[in-house]
Amino acid sequence: DLQICQHRAPTCCTKKMEESYQAAVRRERTQSIQALNFELRYMIAGHITAFQEAFESLLRFAENRTSSLVETAYRPMAKEAAEPVKELFTDISLYILGAETTVESAVLRFFDSLFPLVYSRLINPGITDLSEDYTECLRLTRQDINPFGHYSKNMVTELSKSLWASRMLSQALSLGIEVINTTEHAALTKECSRALVKMQYCPHCQGLTLIRPCVGYCLNVMRGCLASVSELDAQWREFISTLEYLTNEMAASHDLEIALSGIWNSINEAILHAQLNGPQLSATVDKVCGQPKQQEGNLSSANIVPVKEVTEPQAFVVAHTSLNNKRREFINYMKRSRTFYASIAERLCDGDLVMRDSSTCWNGEDVV
Repeated sequence: DLQICQHRAPTCCTKKMEESYQAAVRRERTQSIQALNFELRYMIAGHITAFQEAFESLLRFAENRTSSLVETAYRPMAKEAAEPVKELFTDISLYILGAETTVESAVLRFFDSLFPLVYSRLINPGITDLSEDYTECLRLTRQDINPFGHYSKNMVTELSKSLWASRMLSQALSLGIEVINTTEHAALTKECSRALVKMQYCPHCQGLTLIRPCVGYCLNVMRGCLASVSELDAQWREFISTLEYLTNEMAASHDLEIALSGIWNSINEAILHAQLNGPQLSATVDKVCGQPKQQEGNLSSANIVPVKEVTEPQAFVVAHTSLNNKRREFINYMKRSRTFYASIAERLCDGDLVMRDSSTCWNGEDVV
């Protein structure tokens, strides 16, 4: 009653044993593909972590630098500005990690929150009544009177270019892990598991436990079994090309590190622009929002503290170099895996599975 290992000679196999063999080959194929995938998955997962750590390090540096600027140059509003600064960098981090948000909305939300502070603490430091309604009016007015000039839009443009490539790379790496996980659990067809039993276990039914499949026979069986997986070859090659493009984009004109380290300077220029145009802004705001209560006495409104460029701290240089090195190392490894899905049958037939350097092997019917 054998269905797979039929043979003219007497045999020690039963139908139940054939069923056990089918379960065994399914398990073995999954384990073999898992073993092949392990290194690739390990490299991608390792780089996801490494990239995220490098991103976070650069973001922390840029946030600390921006906070220091506000505390040093704009002390009157430093305490209240801490939260908007923190929110800006949280939004940037979420954007890189793939959240449904945009760089533009994050930056403009930041400047919406910043304007009431700049107006009431720097341009008109005598304001005592900063009610919720008045603050909200200032926030809304910011969009119409554009107190920060072209600096806010420039910041959106610069960040959007560099953060886009980082966001796409982050999503692409996650997609790579998904592809690997999916191929690992690709179900074997009934015909495939029967062919694998015939190749690996039917010799056992004749007592030939040491004989192994012929190389050509193994390749034919594996290619048939893994046809659906090897169809990924073209898309996988395209995926590697996309990764290469994204890493080049990140390293070229859309350099993430340069964009992040320049945030503090963009904010500084924007605040200085608003202060220099203080009288005109005050006249417009008074018409739209009304005049708030002021302290007695004439407080200086031109509270401008120019800030000079500071030298790059060692921490930023290290994070910058680290990210560049990781990108280069990662893309070189991924380029080597370009033929991963095209050669999966060859790799599974390599090693102990087939008979090499021997005059005899199993061809599916007999020893040859």
